[in-house]
Amino acid sequence: MTLRQIVLAFFVVALTSASTTYADQQQALENLRKRISQMQQAMEKTSESRSEAGDALRQSERAISTSNRKLKELSTRQHSANQRLSTLKSRENDLRSGIRDQQKLLEALLVRQYQESGRPSLGLLLQARDPNQINRELTYYQFISRDRAAWLQKLRETLAELKQTRAAAQAQTAELKSLREEETAQKQQLQAEQQARRSVLGKLSKQLQQQRREISRLRRDEDRLSQLVEKLTAMLEKPKSRSLFRNDELPDSKFDGKPFGNLRGKLALPVRGDITNRFGSARPESNLPWKGLFLKAAAGQSVKAIAAGRVVFADWLRGFGNLLILDHGDGYMSLYGNNETLYKQVGDELHGGDTLATVGNSGGNENSGLYFELRHKSKPLDPMPWLASK
Repeated sequence: MTLRQIVLAFFVVALTSASTTYADQQQALENLRKRISQMQQAMEKTSESRSEAGDALRQSERAISTSNRKLKELSTRQHSANQRLSTLKSRENDLRSGIRDQQKLLEALLVRQYQESGRPSLGLLLQARDPNQINRELTYYQFISRDRAAWLQKLRETLAELKQTRAAAQAQTAELKSLREEETAQKQQLQAEQQARRSVLGKLSKQLQQQRREISRLRRDEDRLSQLVEKLTAMLEKPKSRSLFRNDELPDSKFDGKPFGNLRGKLALPVRGDITNRFGSARPESNLPWKGLFLKAAAGQSVKAIAAGRVVFADWLRGFGNLLILDHGDGYMSLYGNNETLYKQVGDELHGGDTLATVGNSGGNENSGLYFELRHKSKPLDPMPWLASK
């Protein structure tokens, strides 16, 4: 076997291996998503408090989050489509300009050839002239003939590209129109969902206020969240799941992929707001301690990932509304609750500082803000020592 054959065989094996690894990772990720979905459905079915007032908000708050996420995706697609259309129009203008230049050059060649048409090559040979001069003139005529053919071919190619560019621009314009129509329909659906939520809140406001003071309900909510984190942690400890969520593969533009445990004292809060409740302090409506921080912030404000990670949960959970959980590797997780919109879904990979949600008061929460927790191997951590001092 030659060296070339050996190198070729190596690359074939490497490409096949990379393709198989990617396919395996995608399949493992899909299996993980299914297990998380099944786990959540089982938790909801076995819950002893499905009649709580907060449950009535589940459908509308999920729908609002989904609609807002779709609107953001549509906005991103529209931006990309506009950029492509702008590029196509610029190319069309360049082609038009090029065609005009080519036509002028071709016109000049044709004029020159017409002017010389009265002196055919046979006539040159019959004239009693210097052979060297005759040879130069014949060569010149050949150049003119070849240039004309070349410019004609280039003009044909440019015209064909212009036709394709025009067609692509028309298709892009049609796509933009479709995206705008889809966006309009999505906005109308969002308005209907927001109205439905306001109606539910109006009917259940007294029940929600009462439930916020019930210690038993608060304990059930906390237990439900703890069970969720424990199950997620157990799932991620399985070999295939570990291969998907290795900490050394998580990119982080701010901390260069350092292990999460090394980021103690370096993290920023996920949202700008006032810390109204701290880890370990008693909840105002009960004696139960907070297991995280509540950051009072305006609705719609962006919620940022505190560090690199991958989404392992993104859905509605009783007591915490639209909840997103990031796995940072080595058993560390960050939790973001009471959001209005979840922009990311299970399996999405994030850098530190990426927007993952928007602030809200989902889950029957009275105030707009973000509930934030840190956990290690499912156990709650005080976030304050992990934050960078100002």
